[in-house]
Amino acid sequence: MKKKLLALAMAACMALSMTAFADETEGETASAPLEVQTVTPGKLTVATSPDFAPYEFYAIDEDGNPTLAGFDIELAKYIADYMGLELEIIPIDFNGVLTELATKSVDIGMSGLSPDPDRMDAMDFSDIYRGGGQSLVTVKDKADTFNTFEAVNKPEVSVGAQIGSIQETLAKENSPEASLVSLVNVTDIISELLAGKLDAAYIETAVAESYQKNYPELEIVLDVPYDIEGTAAGVCKGNTELLMAVNEAIALAKEDGTIDKLYEEAEALAAGEKYEGMLDDEGEVPEEAESEAATEAVTE
Repeated sequence: MKKKLLALAMAACMALSMTAFADETEGETASAPLEVQTVTPGKLTVATSPDFAPYEFYAIDEDGNPTLAGFDIELAKYIADYMGLELEIIPIDFNGVLTELATKSVDIGMSGLSPDPDRMDAMDFSDIYRGGGQSLVTVKDKADTFNTFEAVNKPEVSVGAQIGSIQETLAKENSPEASLVSLVNVTDIISELLAGKLDAAYIETAVAESYQKNYPELEIVLDVPYDIEGTAAGVCKGNTELLMAVNEAIALAKEDGTIDKLYEEAEALAAGEKYEGMLDDEGEVPEEAESEAATEAVTE
């Protein structure tokens, strides 16, 4: 009998130990970020197109030095910190962001991306982290003329959009008869609008509003229908663990209020002196861009 009782006691102790070990293991798994594979071990490599304020742009300090800034940039830092990885950001034009993701040369693309189904063969998408919309933009002098889709759907009308963007697709869908001008950077589109070389343009709403603060002559005339209203991160196709970790970080950023805080800070910074586009080989704002900025400051 004593042997039987001893055996039962030992079995009970073993069961308790196994239960405690299981509970401890589950606790560790729930609280620890996923281990992920990245292009460069120990780094999170992010591609971005710095011509899309307030999402990504160069903030210019009082000494004229450019610093990569914006909502996506700060959120990328948050995601990298969550995963315990060093952040490496690669500035490139928007079409390049899509190419780098498609060739799996980077881990993530953060450039005001819309999670369009047509892109899902080339990349996976995180959960949407910022709502948004699409707009048709012109200048105040033309606002009464180009304020309907019918008005901007004529061969003699020039319509701008960024190469490879959702806005380019929307321009083709809503203005198929217009003369479409696809440009590399949103800054080029704005310049062409202000110079009278474009009649209208399709631009992401938050970006259009940001430009409008610096150029009051811009006018948002129409909301453009689009089924997917929001911004997500493009994630290297098939890297399930990375996608899960990015979504975990985004969920936490939403929960703790970081998302709203980062966006408000980016909007405020974008209202100051900034440069949108690629830097030169020396990491400086190109001279022609500086000249244009100086001219604008005088005329304003």
